[in-house]
Amino acid sequence: MIIPIASDHAGYKLKEQIKDFLAACGHQALDCGCLSEQSVDYPDYAVPVARDVGSGKYERGILICGTGIGMSIAANKFPGVRAALCHNAFTAQCAREHNDANILVLGARVLSAPEALEMVRVWLETPFAGARHAQRLEKISRLERG
Repeated sequence: MIIPIASDHAGYKLKEQIKDFLAACGHQALDCGCLSEQSVDYPDYAVPVARDVGSGKYERGILICGTGIGMSIAANKFPGVRAALCHNAFTAQCAREHNDANILVLGARVLSAPEALEMVRVWLETPFAGARHAQRLEKISRLERG
C-alpha cells in the first residue's frame, strides 16, 4: 500500500522512523513533508495527505505533529476524511474497527517511538468491522454533504 505521510517540525523525527517501519512492513511511504525540524505550519502539511485520502487517491494516510490535535483538526476539514488522533494501540484499533479511520494522527511529543510504531502496526492490521458501525459512518457522510 502507498501511504502518504506528513508531519510538522515537531513530528519530523517520528515521521522518519515511521517511514522506515512502513518499508519494513512492505508498504511505501509517500513523504509529503516537512523535510526538517525547522519550524513550519502544520496545516500546510495536513492538506496534501487529507486531500488525497479524502478523494480516494490513497486508501490511508498518517499525520504527525506535537500533540496530534492540530493535524487532526485540519485533516477533518476535508470530505471523506476520518482522521483519528490516537493515544495507544487500543484507540488505534478502535479507530479502524469502529470508525474506519483512514488517517492515523499521532502526537510526537506525547508518544514514544515504540508506542507510535505499535499503533501504526495495529492500525494497519485492523479491518473495519462494518455492520452497525457502517450506518454511523453513513450519518457522518450525510453531515459532510449538508
